[in-house]
Amino acid sequence: MNETMICAVGNVATQPVYRELASGPSARFRLAATARYWDREKNAWTDGHTNFFTVWANRQLATNAASSLSVGEPVIVHGRLKVRTDMRDGQQSWTSADIDAVAIGHDLTRGTAVFRRGGKPETTMPTSQQPEPNWEKPAEDSADGTDMTAQQRPEPAAVT
Repeated sequence: MNETMICAVGNVATQPVYRELASGPSARFRLAATARYWDREKNAWTDGHTNFFTVWANRQLATNAASSLSVGEPVIVHGRLKVRTDMRDGQQSWTSADIDAVAIGHDLTRGTAVFRRGGKPETTMPTSQQPEPNWEKPAEDSADGTDMTAQQRPEPAAVT
């Protein structure tokens, strides 16, 4: 409940790494987010500090991210922020910021993209033991139980 949700805007810094795990597909990549500000002395935009995040995606998001993202592309990542501090070699403190992604998309303020809906996994439909309804038989449609005549029924919409 008390998770820190963030939205990070930046560029893909490393090629996404895709793995099939026992728990399902997983992908990770590094995101570089650089602050830009207007420098009045130079009268130009200047790059500030760059923050790097490791972005983790799971399940269908992992599959789609691995097949859609390339190094250098501008993206927007929405997810849970997780900051860890570890000791390396017993003396050096090391901090990493990870984002457990909920949604990832291309930043359309910096270019265009074409959306392709992913294929749904094949599922077997259960066979129904009930017979097909008789559509020719008049149904009792009105609230008082009287049958509507064919002239009163609306025409079905055409399906394309």
